[in-house]
Amino acid sequence: ELAWSPVGAAMAVEIEADLDAQGEIVGWRGDVWSNGHVSRSGRSAIPTVFAATQIAKPFERFIAVNPPMANGGGAERNAVPLYDFASMRITCHRLLTMPIRTSALRTLGAFANVFAIESFMDELAAERGEDPLAFRLRHLKDPRARTVLEAAAKRAGWSTWRKRDGAGHGIGFGRYKNFGAYCAVVAEVEGEADIRVRRLVVAVDVGEVINPDGVANQMEGGAIQATSWTLKEAVRFDRTRITSDTWETYPILRFSEVPAVEVEILNRPEERSLGAGEAAHSPTAAAIGNAVFHALGVRVRDLPITRERIIAAAG
Repeated sequence: ELAWSPVGAAMAVEIEADLDAQGEIVGWRGDVWSNGHVSRSGRSAIPTVFAATQIAKPFERFIAVNPPMANGGGAERNAVPLYDFASMRITCHRLLTMPIRTSALRTLGAFANVFAIESFMDELAAERGEDPLAFRLRHLKDPRARTVLEAAAKRAGWSTWRKRDGAGHGIGFGRYKNFGAYCAVVAEVEGEADIRVRRLVVAVDVGEVINPDGVANQMEGGAIQATSWTLKEAVRFDRTRITSDTWETYPILRFSEVPAVEVEILNRPEERSLGAGEAAHSPTAAAIGNAVFHALGVRVRDLPITRERIIAAAG
């Protein structure tokens, strides 16, 4: 299964920003390169399963596509920041050729896009010597977005954090698909070469809450899965095949490594209900990456954040 099933699409993101003399972001440019994110069966004129390319009269190999933007998009999902910038340009470059089959992995492109956006927002704040939370709030008018950021920060004790060696905290924010649930995450990490996430505080606004336990479960599960993606998971391959075909070569988070997860649900009975699924993944990754920077002063831009990549970034 690890060797022959489709995997999540590879992504690369580049972002540039222009700031004025007051430190306001006045221009934002983003480029996304990625394969298609969906090759599910039953949605195309030709079979999408691998076996269809191996029979006596084989079908042409199906090239993964991206869902329409009305459904949230694929590679471009969450590539447009929710922040208020005077000008913005986002370009998505779809890669049609790839030796490995790709299909839907939770959040599609949102995971990489939000990680890139929120990492860059942290870098800009650090460049100005400004608190990362204050910098975000200064560029956000949406009251619901501001509230989830403030709620996560308050519960995590953001303003009372005391710096200590080898430990740090970071924040990440996103609105899934830019029209779903609002979510902000504060991560607390420790370690030097090997990072351990100790605590995740998740604040979420899904509008009117129908099932609080269900919302909490979605946030907890998403945050834990995202922690595994951010610190450990990567498909490895050579020129002929996927080589990470065992649990030894494709490590995942162990039960002993699962962080404490606290969820703050902001119920808004006056608002329509929004989907809770997959809202926590992307902000969690960004929060962990930003916490690593806060702890070590090292910015790791490639995931997962491994010992080797921390050492290389510090180099």
